[in-house]
Amino acid sequence: MAEDKTKRIRELIGTLRAAGRAYYQESREIMSNFEYDKLYDELVSLEKETGIVFANSPTQNVGYEVVSALPKERHEKPMLSLNKTKSVEELADWLGGQTGLLSWKMDGLTIVLTYQNGTLVKAVTRGNGEIGEVITANAKAFVNVPLNISYQGELILRGEAIIRYSDFEKINEQIEDVDAKYKNPRNLCSGSVRQLNSEITAQRQVHFYAFSLVKADGIDFKNSRKEQFEWLKTQGFEVVEYHEVTKETLPETVKMYSEAIAENDTPSDGLVLLYDDIAYGQSLGRTAKFPRDSIAFKWADEIQETKLLYIEWSASRTGLINPVAVFEPVELEGTTVSRASVHNISIMEALELGAGDRITVYKANMIIPQIADNLTRSGVRDIPEACPVCGGQTEVRQLNDVKSLYCTNPDCQAKKIKSFTLFTSRDALNIAGLSEATLEKFIGVGMIHEYADIFHLDRHQEEIVEMDGFGQKSYDNLIAAAEKASHTTLPRMVYGLGVAGIGLANAKMICRHFKNDFEAMRHATVEELVEIDGIGEVLAQAWTAFFSDGKNNAIVDHLLAELTFEAGDEESSEGADEAFAGMNFVITGSLEQFKNRKELQELIERRGGKVTGSVTSKTNYLINNDVASSSSKNKKARELGVPILSEEEFLKL
Repeated sequence: MAEDKTKRIRELIGTLRAAGRAYYQESREIMSNFEYDKLYDELVSLEKETGIVFANSPTQNVGYEVVSALPKERHEKPMLSLNKTKSVEELADWLGGQTGLLSWKMDGLTIVLTYQNGTLVKAVTRGNGEIGEVITANAKAFVNVPLNISYQGELILRGEAIIRYSDFEKINEQIEDVDAKYKNPRNLCSGSVRQLNSEITAQRQVHFYAFSLVKADGIDFKNSRKEQFEWLKTQGFEVVEYHEVTKETLPETVKMYSEAIAENDTPSDGLVLLYDDIAYGQSLGRTAKFPRDSIAFKWADEIQETKLLYIEWSASRTGLINPVAVFEPVELEGTTVSRASVHNISIMEALELGAGDRITVYKANMIIPQIADNLTRSGVRDIPEACPVCGGQTEVRQLNDVKSLYCTNPDCQAKKIKSFTLFTSRDALNIAGLSEATLEKFIGVGMIHEYADIFHLDRHQEEIVEMDGFGQKSYDNLIAAAEKASHTTLPRMVYGLGVAGIGLANAKMICRHFKNDFEAMRHATVEELVEIDGIGEVLAQAWTAFFSDGKNNAIVDHLLAELTFEAGDEESSEGADEAFAGMNFVITGSLEQFKNRKELQELIERRGGKVTGSVTSKTNYLINNDVASSSSKNKKARELGVPILSEEEFLKL
């Protein structure tokens, strides 16, 4: 029995270290937070029960050695992780008779900043808690980090670098390919903070929120962490949102945070409770892994049991075929859910997932549906040998210990359909009437083989007019839309080609750099491309690989013969009305005058304004047609004196 427990401890250590290595070093996830916490808690229990603790156990080691070309540096004081609880009662008992500060536990990358003589001189990532990576140049590109402060002594503070949901969604919206989209703000932030090129960091809208003051000699903080936070604000820092609590007020404050999750623009994975009394907290010391002056709280996930009906396989234009679990609908956190991404075959195998299994599901951070566990574990079966779209042969490929399914057919319709969907999308050629469903029909009957064919649909007039959902008027509108789209801008075409990772913003930068000389662009070397702002080696290699393919060049040549290029958006917008220059807007509620929030956001940005996700003291206007509602954003706006405008009132601006 004892041997079995020791064996299980070794298994858990291996599994958890692999997950931690992927998460901290490679900015990817091979298991959910829920599963990690469950296995970690099992390991802690077994170590306590057996008294056996191995040196490489994640309960003894914080994080992992970093692997990158960034210089490394040892922290003056070890950066420990926090002990945690999911019980409000335990949280209250931990606080006891003390006053505490309750704040968000932000989900980003922990950074240590050092200032000397009022100047930022160093920024280091948490790394493995002992050694981090020096990212000073990147920290200077964060949105809100002060480069100079009034305090002239040595200041050392810790905080979290994060990318807000609103900025994360904006970046992902520019990526048409579902496989190229970033999985979550934390992964995007980690990659942004640890860039070798700080210009890329600057484009990602990284924010820094201070949560701990390590050193500031000569300042009387009256033995209070709250005083430290308030003093940091006077130096220009944004600090983590916090609330002062006692044992009695703690439950209500936790409830307040839980109700704010849905509209919180800052990624978080729980709360942190810290003793306000500095001396008292320090007197408690630390364990080998945790400080004793603070503790983390994670909400107990609402878990529902249901039946897995089947695995749906969704093909994409890169050939990746993603598994999605479809289950009997259940209510979670106030909404009905019936689907959850399983991400890859490795996760399916870890869960031994098969149709008909009884599974438990939850919402990660109360937002994203995930599978918590498989209760019956019938085993993975029926991985399709044929692509669900084209019927071509599939194959399982393994990359970095992760197994995924791919379609091997280069002419797979899914690849074509998704590519053409991008090409005809609003930010590319913007061809009205060519929805994904319509493209699927046209490709399926052989009307469209490559991009240039879209401009010769008049060859198939009789067939199109007779198709379901079409008629002469629809046909006429489609031909007119294609004709209109043939007069476009070079950046739109470049973006529409679907070169991996090249969004519209990057397409504009490449065109601008080469002065719209497309021949120079397509023959550019990696060395020439990386000189462009925002183009790193990965994007440069993707670009050169695309244009080194003869078939791709032939397709582009045929397309060029159909297009007439006009002045780009950036040239035509020079001197445009900058009525909203320097203004910050927040949009909430349903819209009547605009098709969606993105359309309204684009109008604001064209006129020099900025749209954010949450109401703060920097917000100039909140746009909400329900001006009198008691929503959290309306309440916040009233508290801060921010005007609330209906769409009609906004348009009058």
